Amino acid sequence: MRAVSALALALALVAAPGQAATQEKLQVVTTSTDLKVLVEAVGGERVEVESLAAPDQDPHSIEVKPAQVARLRRAALVVRVGLDHEPWFSRLKASAPIVDASHGVRLLQTETPRLRAERRAHVHALGNTHYWLDPHNARPITASILEALAKLSPADRLRFEASRNDFLKKLDSGIERWTAALAPYRGSKVVVIHDSWVYFADRFGLSIVAAAEPHPGVPPSPAELAALFKRMREAGVRVVIADPHSSPSLVRQISERSGAKAVTLLPSVGGEPAANDYVSLFDVNVKRLASALLP
Repeated sequence: MRAVSALALALALVAAPGQAATQEKLQVVTTSTDLKVLVEAVGGERVEVESLAAPDQDPHSIEVKPAQVARLRRAALVVRVGLDHEPWFSRLKASAPIVDASHGVRLLQTETPRLRAERRAHVHALGNTHYWLDPHNARPITASILEALAKLSPADRLRFEASRNDFLKKLDSGIERWTAALAPYRGSKVVVIHDSWVYFADRFGLSIVAAAEPHPGVPPSPAELAALFKRMREAGVRVVIADPHSSPSLVRQISERSGAKAVTLLPSVGGEPAANDYVSLFDVNVKRLASALLP
């Protein structure tokens, strides 16, 4: 009996470290807070995730801090938006597997030429990169994430699948709620400051008449503004959609001169405390937009 007990204790001591090691969290780095929460939705307690971009930053031009670079090089997995959304990403050296979350997503504006007539490169040359703003695209995104996590930890596949299914149930309920809230305004014409809302508009039946910025972060010229106001009058635009980092003076000028309501929508999770996950991001944006579209 003593020999059996001693053997059992020895086996327990040998097994314990290995068991603890299998429970170490998978270190994941994403290039956006939206991808961060989607990785967390699939990975649950098995992942620890950091986003390189903050929700209030211009995602096309960020400065990655040395500590983040070190974290990136230690990561087990990297998940990025892809296309040409992160021109700064090519300067980073990641040894971990990289998931391009755009794979399997229905892309819009893929017909946009790589160079405009004035020969300035267009930031969305491969298609509009803000695809996470169509909630249906969370399905292929989380499917790619699940496969990548399951390769890293095959024993957790069923756990990852269950977590993703729970998330998709909440997502489907949200999509039903958001579609109903915006149904009365299908066909409404809007103007955006930055061309980041094409997926959102396509999903919920809005018509984007124009984007005020000829290029991201570049204010329109007086001639471009005059043409914009003319188009807004002719189309009967009643709402201007701004991003948190849009120029307040430009938003105010367009709103005052056109008579359209200005509403600020959040393009990324964490832009405000109320939008702290993927579903609540749409809850906030749909509520704000529906209120702005009221006659």
